[in-house]
Amino acid sequence: MPPSADGPRSWLRESRGMLFPVLIVASVVALVTPLPPMLMDLLLAANITASVLILLTTVYVGRPLEFSSFPALLLGTTLARLVLNVASTRLVLTRGGSDGTQAAGKVIEAFGQFVTGDQIAVGIVIFSIIVAIQFLVITKGATRISEVAARFALDGLPGKQMAIDADLNAGSITHEQARQRRDDLIRQADFYAAMDGASKFVRGDAVAGLVIMVINIVGGLYMGVFENDMPIGEAADVFTRLTIGDGLVSQVPAFLISLAAGLIVTRSSSESNLRRDVVGLFDIPKSCSSRQRFCRR
Repeated sequence: MPPSADGPRSWLRESRGMLFPVLIVASVVALVTPLPPMLMDLLLAANITASVLILLTTVYVGRPLEFSSFPALLLGTTLARLVLNVASTRLVLTRGGSDGTQAAGKVIEAFGQFVTGDQIAVGIVIFSIIVAIQFLVITKGATRISEVAARFALDGLPGKQMAIDADLNAGSITHEQARQRRDDLIRQADFYAAMDGASKFVRGDAVAGLVIMVINIVGGLYMGVFENDMPIGEAADVFTRLTIGDGLVSQVPAFLISLAAGLIVTRSSSESNLRRDVVGLFDIPKSCSSRQRFCRR
């Protein structure tokens, strides 16, 4: 391969570690800098895509420790959603009166139109149900699972270490195997402790999303009626659609990430991926029926 081709590739490999810090700094800048609607569409689509990829990774991963970077990734995606919430709220409040439902970009408009359609009341009810499921079931359940898993992992750590020492003294394992098992125990305890802390951010993100939705409705009505001289009916229609679209664009990735957190924590004792476990459950009735046919013969 020519040397000129090695230059960009080696630079990309060396700069890969700077990607996450650069994204953090860009997120902080986006908090205070208005974003154009086209860039907002791109970032929202990237956020949803990243959430889907994270969920698929948790489904196909063999053990939770193989995805040990998940707590840090959870914090990063939470920060990204909060930044996008602030940026979209700025667009809704500043441009909703003049640009209508296209104020915050095509993605938010499409989500709002898809749920509400021609009936705002039906859209509000469906959106409220989705938010209730996300906040009361998924987020709360994932938080509780993380707390219990971290508690049991830390409480069982001394007993597991004593079991490793007993196996080592009995000659069942070598010193290298004992060292590897101790390292796995420490990594497992650190992982669940980090998940316990990161799950609090997910719950706080859900609460912040509810507050931002209220701000969009109340602030949008004020800006539309008093600042842009819109009729109150038109202002309610425009800003309700924008609020529902903005809320769904935020809640859908949060739902996927919370589901991924619950899946990866509940599979603490599994050595195979979730797809194989589910397929194995469907294979059990087949094996039972085969044994029954054999006994009848």
